[in-house]
Amino acid sequence: MTTDGLGLAGFEAGPHPDEPHEGGINNRLNWLRAGVLGANDGIVSTAGIVMGVAAATTDRGTIVVAGVAGLAAGALSMGAGEYVSVSTQKDSELALLETERRELREDPDDELAELAGLYVEKGLSEELALQVATELTQQDALAAHAETELGIDPDDISSPWNAAFASMVAFTVGALLPLLTITLFGPTLRIWVTVVSVALALALTGWGSARFGYGPSGRAVARNVLGGLFAMAVTYAIGSALGTQIS
Repeated sequence: MTTDGLGLAGFEAGPHPDEPHEGGINNRLNWLRAGVLGANDGIVSTAGIVMGVAAATTDRGTIVVAGVAGLAAGALSMGAGEYVSVSTQKDSELALLETERRELREDPDDELAELAGLYVEKGLSEELALQVATELTQQDALAAHAETELGIDPDDISSPWNAAFASMVAFTVGALLPLLTITLFGPTLRIWVTVVSVALALALTGWGSARFGYGPSGRAVARNVLGGLFAMAVTYAIGSALGTQIS
């Protein structure tokens, strides 16, 4: 489709292929965010637990119990936290939409003027802003106001269950890596194998978070890896100190 009539011969209308314009992007970003953060937290928190316990004792059973307990508690906590957080967001979105519906019923002319004013603020002339507002109102008044005034897509309300499930499953998957490496290898290798595998996994989740957020991957990877290594070093030091005192 070209727009020769606007003096832009050869201009192809439509979204860029590498940008997310399709419907439902809000929910997808919610569960992707929850998944990436859940995996990252699962890796770091469980690695911290098993590293601390492994520094205090070489008993495989003790390490496994601590790691599994941390995995279960962390996964349930992450799932519940995401559910509560996104439920609050959903309640706010529904309340704002209901207020907008009421205002459109009670005073449609004032709402039309408000919508046109918002387009004027975006840079349109008053005449064009009123024309755009009128046409969009005729198509779907609530959607036009929700998107422009509130930044909400009425057809893409946040889903707390999606976010909670993604976070819980991702945390469990992430936590399994340090739990397996610390228990499957012998005392002489388990610490170093866990450190290397966790660093690689954190590099992957850091790259994933940057990818989904359209940010620079280098800094995200560095932050993730350094933060995880710092957490493991601190818990290992605490475990060593406590293990020495207890024994």
